[in-house]
Amino acid sequence: MDSILAYAGNLLWSGWTGLLDYLAAHVLLCLVPAFVIAGFMSSMIPKEAITRFLGPKASKWISYPASAFGGFILAVCSCTILPLFAGIWKRGAGLGPAITFLFVGPAINILAITYTGAAIGFDVAISRLVLSIAFGIIIGMIMAWVFRKEELTRTAEIAASGVFDQNAGVKSAVWVIFGLLLAVLIVGTLQVGLLTNVYAEITLPVDLTAGWATMLSTLNLTVQGAVLILMLVFIGITAWKGFRNIFEGFNGWAYTAIALIALTILIAAPKEQVGSLIIGINGRLVGEIVLLAATGIVAARFFTKDELAGWIFETWKFVKQIFPLLIIGVFAAGIVKVIIPETWVRTVAGQNTIWANIIGVLFGVFMYFPTLVEVPIARMFLDLGMARGPLLAYLLADPELSLQSILVLNGVMGKKKTGVYVGLVAVLSTLAGYLFGVVIASL
Repeated sequence: MDSILAYAGNLLWSGWTGLLDYLAAHVLLCLVPAFVIAGFMSSMIPKEAITRFLGPKASKWISYPASAFGGFILAVCSCTILPLFAGIWKRGAGLGPAITFLFVGPAINILAITYTGAAIGFDVAISRLVLSIAFGIIIGMIMAWVFRKEELTRTAEIAASGVFDQNAGVKSAVWVIFGLLLAVLIVGTLQVGLLTNVYAEITLPVDLTAGWATMLSTLNLTVQGAVLILMLVFIGITAWKGFRNIFEGFNGWAYTAIALIALTILIAAPKEQVGSLIIGINGRLVGEIVLLAATGIVAARFFTKDELAGWIFETWKFVKQIFPLLIIGVFAAGIVKVIIPETWVRTVAGQNTIWANIIGVLFGVFMYFPTLVEVPIARMFLDLGMARGPLLAYLLADPELSLQSILVLNGVMGKKKTGVYVGLVAVLSTLAGYLFGVVIASL
């Protein structure tokens, strides 16, 4: 009995620490701006502007390349692309192009592709890039065909509103804000020397006691990570009080929540020296300060309070719908990583067989890691004896089929569409990995 309780406690602890690590180290500089961008797109960009290129009646020669290009522009991890996908689909984008956008975004992150080439080999990196674009378009077109009747109904409903008969303009300030928000996202995630180099250091005037230091070390948290988690809690409380009835006016809670969101991004930007209270002032922090200030100035000058309220309301709606599912999925993924021993890798995926490639896909589902992190994990799999075919299958599936992504998609698209999407990604990733392994073996 004691051993069972100990094992259960170990599982829960793994899920909990995985969740803390996710919130402290990954979610803020990409996910927070992504939610804001999704809410902005949903409230500020008319359906006509979306359906003009991505609508169900748009030419496939335009809609699919446009959606692939759009996914590439916001090439971030799966948790970041989910609210953006929900935003463009709810605004009237065709199912096929929206699915292409969903698949391509996290799959062809230029940083991950480059890192894959350096750590694993450019044969895998180039294959990952080419196949991701091709699969995104193929899966999108298949989904559009399978659910063509529903799409026809949805197209008729949108057409009845006159969306396709209009060519709504978007005021210039909308694109300025969109560019600034996109820059906030890029500056927060791009790993280049200009942004990551430390140009000055500040020693915090805080004496961290041994007890606090030990507790943070036990939780695998830095001081910065712990502060960021607390900031998320404060944002949740203030946003709940300030954003629920935002159309009735901006109250103190709303202004506080907005300020805390901006402050959280700024806290996440600088580099904290591990094991100390020394904060490195890097280019990322400077860039975020400038971009957030510019965003605030443009928003206050060129948008009415009603427009800003609509932006906040849509963002808050996406957060309530998606963020809780992300938390559950990350916690579950942390538990599953303990259940699957690493020593199984060589046994079940050491040869390029269909079964081994299926295992590679399943690793992508249950052992999800944030973008870029999947590359050293893949390197670990390779060192443990995983064949290159199953390794590619894992890299194709990991950004698309995590537990949290499946949960969120089920809430956005429904069980039927999610099931077909998951099945197509799994089958194509498996076949691609197997064929890649065959080709590599013949060279």
